[in-house]
Order: sequence, then structure tokens, then C-alpha cells
Amino acid sequence: MLNHEPLRLADGEYRFACLVWDNEPLPSGQLVALAAEALGWKKSTTYTVLKKLCERGVLQNADGRVTSLIKKEDVQQAESAAVVDKTFDGSLPRFVAAFLNSKSISDAEAAEIRALLDAARHEEG
Repeated sequence: MLNHEPLRLADGEYRFACLVWDNEPLPSGQLVALAAEALGWKKSTTYTVLKKLCERGVLQNADGRVTSLIKKEDVQQAESAAVVDKTFDGSLPRFVAAFLNSKSISDAEAAEIRALLDAARHEEG
């Protein structure tokens, strides 16, 4: 398995990055206001986390304009792969079984999952 460590984000980092993904490009001052409203963060906290994520290559702050360097989908993929690897020894069927034992899904969700599985099977073969 590939090392997805740069894409792994702590919960607060992920919620912060979501603000960028949902609003980019945006001025850093607007990001400060969004983080205060959505996360209850002070300006200093916002800039500390922004700097950390810039250093890790997740975000970019150029000329006071914040954008992402990594797609949200890539982070979600790395996070979900890490959960399956850590908690279910890499077994996707065990993960799905555990999920379905605790939550029912609608017919529409089941159809969407079947379509995803069919598409993944065709990509391999």
C-alpha cells in the first residue's frame, strides 16, 4: 500500500481544509472569518493551522490568497484506506459488513453501491 501520510489530516485540520475546498480561492482574511464562524477559532489558530497545512503541501497561501494543492477526494480516499487498513486489516468486505450491521441503507444507496462495485470490477478486468 502506498504511504498516504501527507494526506492524513487530524479532524480539525480536515474541517479547516473543507472551508478552503468549499470556498477557494479565498483571501486569507476571509478564511480567518470563516474559521471563526464555523470552527470558533481565533485568528492566531487559523494562521497556525494554515501554515502547517501549507508546509505539508495540502494548502497554499500565495499573496494572501488561499487555495488547495490536494483535492478533497484524495484526502478522503487516504483517510478511508487508513481506516480499513487499521481497523479491518485491509479487508473491505469486513468493513462493509461492520457498517451494515450498525446501519441500514436505502434501495437507492444499495443501487449506487452496486454501480460503484460494477465500475470498479470493470476497471480491473
